[in-house]
Amino acid sequence: MPRLCLLSLLCFAAFAVADPPADFERLVNAFEAHELAHDPFRAGRRGDLEAAARWPDSRPEALDRKLAAEQDFRRQLLDIDVAALGESEQVSHLVMVHLLDSRLAAAAFQPQRISFTNDSGFFSVPVQVAQSTRARSVAQAEAWISRLEAIESYFAAQTDWLAQGVETGFVQPKLVVERVIEQIEEVIAIDPDEHPLMAPMQQLPEHIEEDERARLRRAARSALVESAIPAYRRLLRFLQEEYLAEPRASIGISEVPGGRDYYRWLVRHHTTLDTTPDEVHQQGLSEVERIRSEMDKVIEATGFDGSFADFLHFLRTDPQFYAQSERELLMIAAWIAKRADDAMPRFFGHLPRLPYGVRAVPGAIAPNYTTGRYWSGDLESGIAGGYMVNTYRLDQRPLYELPALTLHEAVPGHHHQIAIAQELENVPEFRRNTYITAFGEGWALYTEWLGVEMDIYETPYEHFGRLTYEMWRACRLVVDTGIHYFGWSQQQAEVCLLENSALAPHNVRTEVERYISWPGQALAYKTGELLIRELRAEAEAALGADFDIRDFHDYLLAVGAIPLDALADRMRNWITKNRPKP
Repeated sequence: MPRLCLLSLLCFAAFAVADPPADFERLVNAFEAHELAHDPFRAGRRGDLEAAARWPDSRPEALDRKLAAEQDFRRQLLDIDVAALGESEQVSHLVMVHLLDSRLAAAAFQPQRISFTNDSGFFSVPVQVAQSTRARSVAQAEAWISRLEAIESYFAAQTDWLAQGVETGFVQPKLVVERVIEQIEEVIAIDPDEHPLMAPMQQLPEHIEEDERARLRRAARSALVESAIPAYRRLLRFLQEEYLAEPRASIGISEVPGGRDYYRWLVRHHTTLDTTPDEVHQQGLSEVERIRSEMDKVIEATGFDGSFADFLHFLRTDPQFYAQSERELLMIAAWIAKRADDAMPRFFGHLPRLPYGVRAVPGAIAPNYTTGRYWSGDLESGIAGGYMVNTYRLDQRPLYELPALTLHEAVPGHHHQIAIAQELENVPEFRRNTYITAFGEGWALYTEWLGVEMDIYETPYEHFGRLTYEMWRACRLVVDTGIHYFGWSQQQAEVCLLENSALAPHNVRTEVERYISWPGQALAYKTGELLIRELRAEAEAALGADFDIRDFHDYLLAVGAIPLDALADRMRNWITKNRPKP
């Protein structure tokens, strides 16, 4: 991603402008309307019943109209006098440029031809949306019923793009498709009365008459059985009979037509930096070496007598490190989360209003899902954030990794950062909803390290679990570039994780398959975390006794997600402003 020249003009200096120029304000309003028109989920949560009854439109003509509008927005942005904008408007301008540049560059590769990963994608969207949808009126319930009926056309449009991918050789590897097929089969097999797509109908409010509630549930069940499940069956047949007719055996994106150029762009896109696969790969190797040295010190502190491989075997097999029931795993996760909550005021002056819950990953997607994930909530809709814990195969969910996982997904990680952004005041809506992976995942990985200061890690094994998670992200730099640029095999990629971390073999397999299916995304974590740690070290050195950790964290998160080069300029400007006078 090329560096934005406007940064040299502003460095986010806090100068006041009473009102933004009218042309920029009109442009922001038009862009907001554009974003809402193409996001039926957000529009539905805001009360738009028409939007609440449909899915995103991915038909070629719809995507062409969207792209043309975004090209026009980009042209108009170039005509804006950035120096005439106030601080907040400059950030909005910066984020708009970043979003539009990314979308316009991506469009040249038509990534919609590959619209799923090994554990999620358009096929899993209905289940995920159902889990965060609450029908509070008859009209909202009927909108959900219409949305169930519309799954058929939603899948059909996506399948058309997959078919184009088959024609052009731009397809996912066989092993990724097989994992998706397993999940779709799970969705189809669930009893309709217990189906996750019925979730919005399970707690209809009491003010709706019982007869009416019964009618709505019957209608939803009919839509599920007669429309939604048949749509999943058709998608399943397409994947089995057409998509896998000539399956791709290679795993690197460089192996598909135009894939090598695509991956070089993905590296810049996901890191938000002007870097290369070679540079990222070398950085990963350096981090692996550093973290292994720290791991050796922790093993020595435990008094363990044996090799590094012996210690990993001990961690992976000793029953003391594993929960005996799903409930136990969730309870321990919840206890760690509450301890983190208790420590938050010592490290943050600004806390969000939105709470979060600790929930199990739905069974239909759990087998190939990650160990944990964060699902965003919405204060207006009455939906808390969700720290999702995978309870599938307890023998692959070690407790010594749970503190790092909890900090990353809940607080101070994803929930804190995303909820703060959602509650930003006097900024455009798109700023509240923008998620830049290098910023968000870099922050979440930084908070795993911050957990040491928060006294979350209580045993050497939990400290080793944190280092395992850091090693996991360092190996990602090596593995992702190895697979997609240097021609590595899946076995080569798994070895990096198996030999250098205590990650369970099941998790190693699902993670490597995730990197295979989602090229470039895995590079964002370490890239962002290393920058944040570097900026904090600079601040501590420059400010000395005047360094305030709460101010540093609050300022870093205060404007929402921004590209990493902009984050570096913003925080270094803050350091300069707060440096003690000689």
